[in-house]
Amino acid sequence: MFARTFGGTPYGIEARLIEVQCDVGGGYPSFTIVGLAEKEVAEARERVRAAFRNAGLSMPEGRITANLAPADLRKEGAGLDLALAVALLLAMGAVPPSSAQGTVFLGELGLDGRLRGVRGVLPVAIAAREAGLSRIVVPPDSSAEAALVEGVEAYAAATLTEVIGILRGTREVQPVARIVPQPGPPPDAIDLALVRGQEHARRALEIAAAGGHNLLLVGPPGAGKSLLARCMPGVLPQLGFEEALEVTRVRSVAGLTSPECPLVMWRPFRAPHHTISYAGMVGGGHGVPAPGEITLAHHGVLFLDELPEFDRKVLEALRQPLEDRKITVVRSGVAVTFPASLTLVGAMNPCGCGHLGDPGRACRCRPHEIAAYRKRLSGPFLDRMDLFVEVPRLTKEELLGEGGGEPSEAVRVRVERARAMQGRRLGAEGRTNAQMSVGELEEGCRTSREGRDLLARAIDHFALTGRGYARTLKVARTVADLEGAEEIGAQHVAEALQYRAPEEVFG
Repeated sequence: MFARTFGGTPYGIEARLIEVQCDVGGGYPSFTIVGLAEKEVAEARERVRAAFRNAGLSMPEGRITANLAPADLRKEGAGLDLALAVALLLAMGAVPPSSAQGTVFLGELGLDGRLRGVRGVLPVAIAAREAGLSRIVVPPDSSAEAALVEGVEAYAAATLTEVIGILRGTREVQPVARIVPQPGPPPDAIDLALVRGQEHARRALEIAAAGGHNLLLVGPPGAGKSLLARCMPGVLPQLGFEEALEVTRVRSVAGLTSPECPLVMWRPFRAPHHTISYAGMVGGGHGVPAPGEITLAHHGVLFLDELPEFDRKVLEALRQPLEDRKITVVRSGVAVTFPASLTLVGAMNPCGCGHLGDPGRACRCRPHEIAAYRKRLSGPFLDRMDLFVEVPRLTKEELLGEGGGEPSEAVRVRVERARAMQGRRLGAEGRTNAQMSVGELEEGCRTSREGRDLLARAIDHFALTGRGYARTLKVARTVADLEGAEEIGAQHVAEALQYRAPEEVFG
């Protein structure tokens, strides 16, 4: 007897629905899975056998063939276990033929018949809605994530026996309620009020957050560079619902979601160690590529501490995503495009020992060592940084003084107001000045006569390239937005020019 049902598998940050076909016929007893199944999918045979036995079901006598269509798409993970088991139940006649219509089944089977959560539930639910399917049955740990998608009813089942009860109509079950977390402070955020001194760097952090600009902090060890960077999540605005869905999809396929908080409401902050591999940064792995740190920081911040210590190839791989806001990863003939709209924050010492230019301690580096240290960062990579900020050693008055500056909440209010202006100007919520195209740059950056005169002098004095000019104008636009000004004035251009790369460090 032949039967079919639907499962799903992640593919990039999206998902592909898999038609699971099952045929039970005569012949020597066997269980074969075809359709480009990876090892963990092929191992589902044994999990299904044991789950059936422990659920009080007998495997059919004869030849069992399961096909995963489309056959040319690589299938990975254990998420197809439940769909395989349901297709077999239908082929055996153990459940009504029409009971699985319009339903996607997703979950890993334990040997005892229990269901375990899997990654990629949210994109599979979205794919089900787009295909016109109306139900999805998942383990309880994944049910809140599946319920986020409107138009698809999510049902939770803890065991294979419960799934059979749902299909036979002997178990009453209600769709899982949709849970959207309430707005609140970002978890584990460091308050900007804890930062002592560093007013110039605090201002640069606010501008970077408001306009989505890349930021590089340069200073001696212990000056507070890492602390400043880790304050960034607290001054960023909360994600809009569509942005939150995108971020949650990324975390879902990476297996980083939790039942307690199915929808990620705050912008991600990723801080990989400098020993990270190329694949860890851009994405990769066995079979279909998984997202890397660039994509996990989508709509958020990627913080690279000790920037020159990162492998040169890893840093150069960031250049295209910072421009295109996406990255395409090709592995073994499989090409996947991941989103990569992020703000890059880097921190580094001015030299190998870290004390070049520090009035408190003398630099021990020789001139050729300083030059070699600086050459670890290429010119094209540095050209992607919008703001360069020197973070000096704190004075004893600053260290012993009481209290810090403004709290993150006060800064976030200004950042949200500036981003709202950008969203109206650029015609899309969530877009920032850093993402402006050349055409949008001309339309959205109306500059006063004094501002244009100052820009003209800066082009000659600093020998600005086309990208350098555009970067300066975008930063000036953000400074004006923070003041609520529609026109860029000379004072806004002047402040933007202060954040150019210092020639004594990067000249």
